[in-house]
Amino acid sequence: VQLVESGRGLVQPGGFLRLSCAASGTIFSIYGMAWYRQALGKQREWVASITRGGSTSYADSVKGRFTISRDNAKNTVYLQINSLKPEDTAVYSCNVNGLKNSYTRFDSWGQGTQVTVSS
Repeated sequence: VQLVESGRGLVQPGGFLRLSCAASGTIFSIYGMAWYRQALGKQREWVASITRGGSTSYADSVKGRFTISRDNAKNTVYLQINSLKPEDTAVYSCNVNGLKNSYTRFDSWGQGTQVTVSS
């Protein structure tokens, strides 16, 4: 299963951006979808997750500013990022897990997309 991300960009502080991540390939069902980020010189950190049923959870650092959503018909997960701060600068990657068929699981990562917040 391949993941293709889009939405990278250079944004001023206080601005907004929308990231998307589309899954393709042999997909029977998708369970969890999530976003992670990794700033230069730091470890990758979890940002947000969404279940197939639409339940969401967020890291404290982004709660209230980031919104994760998904379109099950399009096998796509989105991350709406508002009120951007310089410390949000990072490479953002999506993670998707599910089933390729009735008995084979998959856990795939996107290639990452750069988000830079700077004036």
